[in-house]
Amino acid sequence: MAGCSCSQGCASPATSARYRRILWIALAVNLSMFLVEIGAGLHAGSVSLLSDSLDFFGDAANYGVSLWVLGLGVAMRARASLAKALTMGSFGVFILSVTVINFLDGKVPDAPTMGLVGLLALLANVAVAALLYAYREGDSNMRSVWLCSRNDALGNLAVMLAALGVFGTGAGWPDLIVASSMALLSISAAVQIIRHASAELREQRLAVEQG
Repeated sequence: MAGCSCSQGCASPATSARYRRILWIALAVNLSMFLVEIGAGLHAGSVSLLSDSLDFFGDAANYGVSLWVLGLGVAMRARASLAKALTMGSFGVFILSVTVINFLDGKVPDAPTMGLVGLLALLANVAVAALLYAYREGDSNMRSVWLCSRNDALGNLAVMLAALGVFGTGAGWPDLIVASSMALLSISAAVQIIRHASAELREQRLAVEQG
């Protein structure tokens, strides 16, 4: 992007092109896994799989937004990060609500389906996170993309542990605990991104006022 400095988070044309390709790959992977997990979650009666499927859908939307703002200025990218953070936080609140409903219903999910789909989702997210690892310390927009992928991989491990817990106890509470933890993780990541993006917007305003 012409006219920006390294302190503003601009990337070389080669880096931007590579980053854009990685985002397209991440978008395709997340949309595919959303379809797989929402079907498996409904079939297995697992709230943690359903929460993970919604997470995949939200991340696909985030990658789409990231592709849109990639060539724009720091302020616009920071505003996009704020929007993504609000989405992540809303997702966390929604999952907490669904967890309470499932707790009251007392359903026991299908553990083998949870474990198998959780493993497939973990492999997908680890691959995406590995591609994005080099960009984890970029601007708030890049950092939000990295945090989404990192959180997804951690969430998949948690789903697999929940599957073991459900299988071992014959009860649904491990699934509910994992779903609650995933929701809180999303809220925590949203807070981090909001702080980072807000700091970037303050710096941009100061730069304009001083310029």
